[in-house]
Amino acid sequence: MSHLVVTRPAFTGGGRIPAQYTCDGADVTLPLRIQGIPEEAKSLVLIVDDPDAPVGTWVHWVLWNLPVHGTIEEDTTPGTQGINDLGKRSYGG
Repeated sequence: MSHLVVTRPAFTGGGRIPAQYTCDGADVTLPLRIQGIPEEAKSLVLIVDDPDAPVGTWVHWVLWNLPVHGTIEEDTTPGTQGINDLGKRSYGG
């Protein structure tokens, strides 16, 4: 069984998230890279949550039916969006 590795080229681990990806900025979706996708995968699911949010774990983005090519470009929605903790079907940084 392989392990998925998700990276975000827009900032480093432990670093500050650039404002454009937050509700303090343009709130655009993060560019992401996904490695280790099994060859037999037909689609992917992504849940972006924040366990350190002041109100407890906060879900920023829910996506499914993602293509298996392993790239999510900035400010795109490559799958079907579910409802986040803002009550919206969108990314909520």
